[in-house]
Amino acid sequence: MAKDNPRAKRMGEQIQRELTELLRRDVKDERIGNVTITAVNVSGDLRTARVYYLVFGKEGPDPKVQQGLSSAAGFLRNALSKALMIRYTPTLTFELDTTIEHGVRLTQLIDSLKKPANPAPATFPAQGSATPASGSSSDTDEHDHIIDEG
Repeated sequence: MAKDNPRAKRMGEQIQRELTELLRRDVKDERIGNVTITAVNVSGDLRTARVYYLVFGKEGPDPKVQQGLSSAAGFLRNALSKALMIRYTPTLTFELDTTIEHGVRLTQLIDSLKKPANPAPATFPAQGSATPASGSSSDTDEHDHIIDEG
């Protein structure tokens, strides 16, 4: 994985930049549309690259976009070999990036755990309406604890 190999990580970042530019400038396939390359994971031997993408304005997978990217993979690999000037250009595979959906789902689960099942209504005395228990000042409660109302 690219985590273990610094060169694979650098190569992935460079491929991501080049692919973003190539998709914006050179690919004319209408199926691709507004695609954002979110990450590229290059294998340790630098022979394969998994390209993660998002489609702007769409929820979930779009088979047309996937087909368009798969058909453009050869053109993109050829253009990458010219731009990067490396001996072996990785084989590109495209996958829809689902990390944002997973993050949203985890956030919803965490938020559901934070909320109590049956929230009991909290009763707080209004400011200035505190009644002292034994004639003491309004800044202390019945057990002579100081109350900070600020």
